[in-house]
Amino acid sequence: MVLAAAVVGDAEIILPEIAAMAVALWAYREKGWVRQPEKIFIAPSATAVIGFSVNLLDIPYVAKLVLVLFLMAALLRLMKSNFAPSLATGVLPIVTNATHASFLIAIFATTLVLMLGVLLFRLNKGVPRDAPVNYRYMAVFLVLHLIWIGVAVAAGYPQMAVIPPITVVVYESLQMPMYMARMAMKQTAVLTLSATIGTLLYLNIDSWVLVAALDMAIVYLILRVFSARIPAAYAFPLLPFVFPAESVPQLPYAAAVVSAFLFGLVLLFKTYERKQLVVQAA
Repeated sequence: MVLAAAVVGDAEIILPEIAAMAVALWAYREKGWVRQPEKIFIAPSATAVIGFSVNLLDIPYVAKLVLVLFLMAALLRLMKSNFAPSLATGVLPIVTNATHASFLIAIFATTLVLMLGVLLFRLNKGVPRDAPVNYRYMAVFLVLHLIWIGVAVAAGYPQMAVIPPITVVVYESLQMPMYMARMAMKQTAVLTLSATIGTLLYLNIDSWVLVAALDMAIVYLILRVFSARIPAAYAFPLLPFVFPAESVPQLPYAAAVVSAFLFGLVLLFKTYERKQLVVQAA
């Protein structure tokens, strides 16, 4: 993907979330992601179309983000899906200001390949197709993001209102049966480190292909050190390739602040939820 972008000179075909999806689907074989293989292609493609279309509207940047978040939530509800990567592919065209059809073509092609890989190698074997979807978490997800968007805008950093890899991990964290402070700190550390590594390499090495190769290798080591399985960590180092140039140096700081804030809110909600269950059981 990065090599193709370097050859044709089109950074819009670099899709950070595809790296995360490839790892989660083909290496980790995440049950929640391989459960319904057709949605590996349909859901991210549909949200990408939504995000791309909204980005073409002549409305403020923050209004685009809010609109696309609600449209994606409605779409996933309609599809009866909680395929988290769809959230990243939906906000990505707005965050990166994608305006060329090559973005959509790249999304369609790569998600199709990922879906076919799952089907051909039967990576979903033994995983039941149906599973309950708690739509309450999507509502909570929207509220948490609206809170952060308000904070980011008030602080004068609207470009950091939504960061795709963090968005995915927040939604997945809300669905965890147990979410503790240790997990929140681990997620914050891993995502901040992956953003830092990706940014430093991008700013100091001219070869896109070499940067991407080093990114993937170092992120693998980071995840091993933290004993973590966070596919989104593979997406973060690719963000500098597509992020607005003036905002790239801020990515490590943004990753730390946004992660700490949102995962802190998730922790508060999950703690409250756990206490409510104890009260109901008493």
